[in-house]
Amino acid sequence: MESGAGSRDPGIPIPDSRLPIPDAFQRPLGSLRLSVTDRCNMRCGYCMPEEHYVWLPRESLLSFEELDRLAGIFHRLGVRKVRLTGGEPLLRHGLPRLIGMLARRDLVDLALTTNGILLGDHAAALRDAGLRRITVSLDTLRPDRMRAFARTDRHGEVLRGIAAARSAGFRSIKLNSVIVRGFNDDEVADLLAFAGAGDLELRYIEYMDVGGATRWRREDVVTRAELLDTIRRRFGAPEPVPDPGNPHAPAERFRLPDGTRFGIIASVTAPFCGSCDRSRVTADGTWFTCLYAERGVDLREPLRMGADDETIATLIEATWTARSDRGAEDRLRMLERGVLYQVEGLRQDPHREMHTRGG
Repeated sequence: MESGAGSRDPGIPIPDSRLPIPDAFQRPLGSLRLSVTDRCNMRCGYCMPEEHYVWLPRESLLSFEELDRLAGIFHRLGVRKVRLTGGEPLLRHGLPRLIGMLARRDLVDLALTTNGILLGDHAAALRDAGLRRITVSLDTLRPDRMRAFARTDRHGEVLRGIAAARSAGFRSIKLNSVIVRGFNDDEVADLLAFAGAGDLELRYIEYMDVGGATRWRREDVVTRAELLDTIRRRFGAPEPVPDPGNPHAPAERFRLPDGTRFGIIASVTAPFCGSCDRSRVTADGTWFTCLYAERGVDLREPLRMGADDETIATLIEATWTARSDRGAEDRLRMLERGVLYQVEGLRQDPHREMHTRGG
């Protein structure tokens, strides 16, 4: 059994009038991504294309009790949406127990992003524990392409995982597809047809130049405009679907003439920095207020050195109110844009890796 560390203290409740806590650009502290592991059982070319990686020491990983305690502190500060990520989160043994701990709070959303390989074995337990939504990464409908691009033969298990999630009663299942020119750009329409037939909502993601994407090239990005043009030629003109109740969502949503809905996350060509309310905690307790941030805040040390909740909450609040990150917009303005980090830089600090930060 995992054990926690540090002392709990409910502290002084944050007055409702101060919530949500705004950053320097009035963006609220609203969404939290909790990574439970940096390990993954796939090697996707846009995230983990190299042969060897430096992993976080196992003893540095936060226990479920520590993750739950942090989630509680963030909840006090206004966070109402929590997403569990990895690496591949289902590699973390006993994950439904953590979900059950998190589900006790009045969260608007408790979700998980997975590559789907292990989902078939765990979907029912995740649902029973209180998980509300699942997002599955599916970049291709062709097993041979997955084998070449992600170095795995388990495409069938991903599809079985999606089916198991539906059977378990998940009402909202999304698919994420990173579109890379020369890899799967000829499957844009087929992926959408697959999603529509299965009552799934597909979200296309532009290929991002984040840590880990050591082979990123600007010319390999299939843009939002290109995606919409391809979809229009196959299905007819999509119309935008406003979502005023969810103004901080990263995806721009659309509806086809037949009613099928999909989204596009255009982080490269049309960043959503201006409305971004999300931050992420790595599996070892480093908190990043932007996916492109050079450095994070160590929350593990105060957790394990006996700091009470109020002390940690004060650290989080002070960091967020000073937040001025607009990483994707800064990258967009660069005239010469290449990879964010070379391999050597990633090996010097594994926290720079996409699979460590949780995407």
